[in-house]
Amino acid sequence: QVQLVESGGGLVQAGGSLRLSCAASGRTFSSYVMGWFRQVPGKEREKLASINWSSGNTYYTDSVKGRFTISRDSAKNTVLLQMNSLKPEDTAVYYCAAAQFGHAYNYWGQGIQVTVSS
Repeated sequence: QVQLVESGGGLVQAGGSLRLSCAASGRTFSSYVMGWFRQVPGKEREKLASINWSSGNTYYTDSVKGRFTISRDSAKNTVLLQMNSLKPEDTAVYYCAAAQFGHAYNYWGQGIQVTVSS
């Protein structure tokens, strides 16, 4: 049973930083891609970043390039999202997700709120 648990969200002022963590359990993730998404009420879920657990290759959507960094700690089975230079428009519920190579994301965390005040 795959379980993804996010932590590290909260309230921060614009220009500040937060680091989100996703604790992954239930299997070995070496054949998985891990991603971070966010969703604002009334809008579609947006993919922000992903990392190939095995190779470490990363992807970022344009809106977060240069501000967010995704990484993984294989020893702790944790995926991190370092978020710097936060803006009010980054306010959303953030989700961690996992997908086997070549498949859609089918494991999701419960989500965690990030609020950036102006």
